[in-house]
Amino acid sequence: MKLQTRPKITATAKKRVGRGYGSGKGGHTTGRGAKGQNIRSRRPLYFEGTKMRKSLIRRIPMLRGKLKFKSLKARQSLILNLEQLNSLPKNTEVTVPSLIKYHLLPEAALKYPVKILGNGDLKLALTIALPISQSAAKKVIKAGGKIITKK
Repeated sequence: MKLQTRPKITATAKKRVGRGYGSGKGGHTTGRGAKGQNIRSRRPLYFEGTKMRKSLIRRIPMLRGKLKFKSLKARQSLILNLEQLNSLPKNTEVTVPSLIKYHLLPEAALKYPVKILGNGDLKLALTIALPISQSAAKKVIKAGGKIITKK
């Protein structure tokens, strides 16, 4: 290998503070200033000026229970209203794949639960195989549709 053909290295190595003069940042105070709180260690992230005052993070109560370990997205469900289902063809079975096919939901909707709510009016008969609210169920039956409940 020739030295001329080697690739150029653009990133410089991180200076190892306090490891002698050869490290590039060595010597007496090694870039940390003369005296004070920051010489020996760093302050914690939640520090807000004095030792006496509790920081905002430590003043807020802890989130307790099982919900702490689940993400918020895992608990959310996607919501569709009846008025949005009017764009489907008549006698369609409403499932998550069919809603994705007719572009009423994004493709990422397969990961989340979907529920149908009763906002608006339904003008055509549909077969619904998703969780549905009571008011929406009444409107679907009134329009001549069916609701399939999974057991």
